[in-house]
Amino acid sequence: MNSIRFVKYIKDKLGINKKNYSHEISPEDVLLDSSNLPNFDTHQFEGRLTAPISKFTLIFLGIFFSSCTLFFLVRAWNLQIIKGDDFAIRSENNRLNHTPIFAARGIIYDRNGKELAWNAPERDDSSLLERRYATSTGIAHVVGYVHYPSKDSAGFYYREDFEGVTGAEKFFNKELQGKNGLNIIEVDARGAVKSKNIIDPPEQGKAVNLSIDLGVQHALHESIKNVAKTVGFKGGAGVIMDIHTGEIIAMTSYPEFDPDIMSKSDDVEKVNSFLKDKNKPFLDRAMTGLYTPGSIVKPYVALGALAENIINPNTKISSPGSISIPNDYDPTKFTVFGDWKVHGYVNMKDAIAVSSDVYFYEVGGGYKDLKGLGITKLAYYFKQFGFGSAINNGMIKTPEGVVPTPEWKLKVFNESWRLGNTYHTSIGQYGFQVTPLHMARSVAALANYGNVIEPTIIKAEKGVSTVKIDNVVNVDPENFKIVLEGMRQSVVSGTCGSINMPYVQMAAKSGTAELGVSKENVNSWMTGFFPYNNPKYSFAVVMESGSRHNLIGSGSVMRGLLEWMHENAPEYLN
Repeated sequence: MNSIRFVKYIKDKLGINKKNYSHEISPEDVLLDSSNLPNFDTHQFEGRLTAPISKFTLIFLGIFFSSCTLFFLVRAWNLQIIKGDDFAIRSENNRLNHTPIFAARGIIYDRNGKELAWNAPERDDSSLLERRYATSTGIAHVVGYVHYPSKDSAGFYYREDFEGVTGAEKFFNKELQGKNGLNIIEVDARGAVKSKNIIDPPEQGKAVNLSIDLGVQHALHESIKNVAKTVGFKGGAGVIMDIHTGEIIAMTSYPEFDPDIMSKSDDVEKVNSFLKDKNKPFLDRAMTGLYTPGSIVKPYVALGALAENIINPNTKISSPGSISIPNDYDPTKFTVFGDWKVHGYVNMKDAIAVSSDVYFYEVGGGYKDLKGLGITKLAYYFKQFGFGSAINNGMIKTPEGVVPTPEWKLKVFNESWRLGNTYHTSIGQYGFQVTPLHMARSVAALANYGNVIEPTIIKAEKGVSTVKIDNVVNVDPENFKIVLEGMRQSVVSGTCGSINMPYVQMAAKSGTAELGVSKENVNSWMTGFFPYNNPKYSFAVVMESGSRHNLIGSGSVMRGLLEWMHENAPEYLN
């Protein structure tokens, strides 16, 4: 069948009207799929032509695919050529673990070479060294504690150094810290260790030698603690200082925290108990605790009165138990200033020994025909011995404290100064505030005849003088001698008889500073020096806020320490 007849046959089959017949043969008719004729399923026709793709579409697609190709080429160039070395190193490091090798922290020693803080391997990680502290109580505030290196949940250290938080650990942190090393561990794809290499060895921190004696420090702290627990003092502190070099032999505060527990911080309950303790175990009472001194300032008033020729050493003043002066607001009435007991007639040595308040009211503020020093001169001599000034020498930093003056009263209370204020300042009351360290330094200045030496916590190297003299009190040595004799008499026959020991001659001054309006609670003080004939060490002890009816206080603390020294450290008493 030729093609014409084939087309005619198809049209007849399809019933195409001859009137609609066209001599034009459509390409669709020529290319009609003959295999589909029987069922005439137009959806299965093959070879049907559609509208041609536009030039715009072709150009757009060309540009798009060209841009994609160019982008990937540039990216590949950047990754392989420009940053190839960086990624190669990163790839290498992905199989190399960098771990720190912790440097051994420098050891802290006492003056005799005993370890106060040292290193020991941690149980769960031999590369990390724990801090260890002497188990002797009394060192917490001086030595301090550290924060450990810290790591995240994945085991990576984000803080790789020990960090001193308080005390010597903080102040000497740079010297103690050392330098961590670096260890590279090579692992395979499964994480198995293939090799280890130390590429930077650690450097141990430097040792620090403190001036304190661990044994004396511990004994002083235990004596303070025992007295506080026995009679109910809130706390206490004590300082022993070399009067020639300023080296602190002991400086302790009760209560205290545990350096081991605070460093590890894993015993949350115990840490919280320290933080919530109403008696403030983190307060360094020896160096930063401010207390009303009471009668322990009387030797300085006596020295000022002698220097200013207010009175001579042998002049006796009647101490009947009180004196009265006209009331500033109503001259028909009198204001009474009492003594703690009737003393009769006393000279200067007697007045120091028995701690006569009336005697020091009169030489300090004047009474009747006796002129008195007056507040300006009182403040001058107090400040000559370092009261009212901060101590700032390396690790040793104290607050200024307060010496009451008219300017101070006007600023704090917006009131004018009165004679009664001078009387109270003369016996260490009113707004007077000092630290135990201030008192140890000022007593040292009495014992060495006027050299106010800055305290230090560092042991002096043999043959090297590091003494810093803050001030020299320019007073006749004979006047110092009178005052020191009065302090010796206080031990032999006065208020400091509790430390009258047969194996060492002590010189001291006690004080009972009244607290609050009711005056039912007091601070119990004792300051002094030893041995009397060849002074070497000054001391200051305060027992904080106990009942005024206690007969046991700071004197009992010093007696307990002296008994321990006699048995265990007699070299300090000779």
